[in-house]
Amino acid sequence: MVIEVSGVSKKFKVHQKSPGFWSSVKSLFKRNYVIVSALKNVSFCVDQGEIVGLVGENGAGKSTLLKILSGIFPPDTGAVRCLGFVPSMRKRDYLLQVCFLSGNRTQLYWDLTPLDSFALLAKIYDVDESYQNFVNELSEILNVQDKLYVQLRRLSLGERMKMELIGGFLYKPKLIFLDEPTLGLDLNSQQEIRLFVKNYVARQHATAIITSHYMKDIEEICERIIFLHKGSIQFDGTKEEIFKRFGKNVKIYFDSYEGLNFKGKIVQGYVEVPESELSETLAYLAEKKTNVTSIEIEDFTSVMSRFFESHS
Repeated sequence: MVIEVSGVSKKFKVHQKSPGFWSSVKSLFKRNYVIVSALKNVSFCVDQGEIVGLVGENGAGKSTLLKILSGIFPPDTGAVRCLGFVPSMRKRDYLLQVCFLSGNRTQLYWDLTPLDSFALLAKIYDVDESYQNFVNELSEILNVQDKLYVQLRRLSLGERMKMELIGGFLYKPKLIFLDEPTLGLDLNSQQEIRLFVKNYVARQHATAIITSHYMKDIEEICERIIFLHKGSIQFDGTKEEIFKRFGKNVKIYFDSYEGLNFKGKIVQGYVEVPESELSETLAYLAEKKTNVTSIEIEDFTSVMSRFFESHS
């Protein structure tokens, strides 16, 4: 196992202030705190080569879990082992194999060009001069070759995120944690990053855990999904299991529905049925000589929304 998590819990002490001027004055002398449980008895394992999608609502504990796995936070209780190491001990041999990137954080330097930042990272991670060939290869894949000599602050959000990926993958990590890697990016940049991550994991036999609120990221990259709700794992399984339980719905539009009987399910000229009933429904419409104008299959995002609702 690459990742082993057993009974992990994490709490934070959060300052709580009442609104108003006098409350601000009082808080200078006495602070009120509340204890927030970010993770509650979380357990799971991940094999080499897996790409796991970590999903859940805001505040579910996704980022906290990634920070524990990468060694930024220690757990309050429970045990964590990644690549045979205890992450919170922050051993150099472990950190040299781990990449943790967040869509709203930067490890590169704003006043330097990406190439200068990569040279510095290569020194930090003891990467030999061959890293330059790797940078050229990755920049070509991500279509940012002409931006390597431009000061980081002058790049767009999407271009900066691509440079962050190159910097994070510079030392060829075996364990990758990506927290909202496509946050705020255009559709083309999102797609390029998805393909990049998927191909890298396959080529380098790496392992990845990805959080994202863009279900397209999860659909296209991940086969396994872990769903966190209020700090606890509510589901751990494959996309196929989710589809078996919730399925995809299909909207069948037609121009006339006189004489049709769908037990009251007809709405404004269409009927919505599970994908498993598509053939049967089309046969029924053909028998009634109804002209079908279009068929619309529900996307993965809609299925996941229904999945979220059922676990909330």
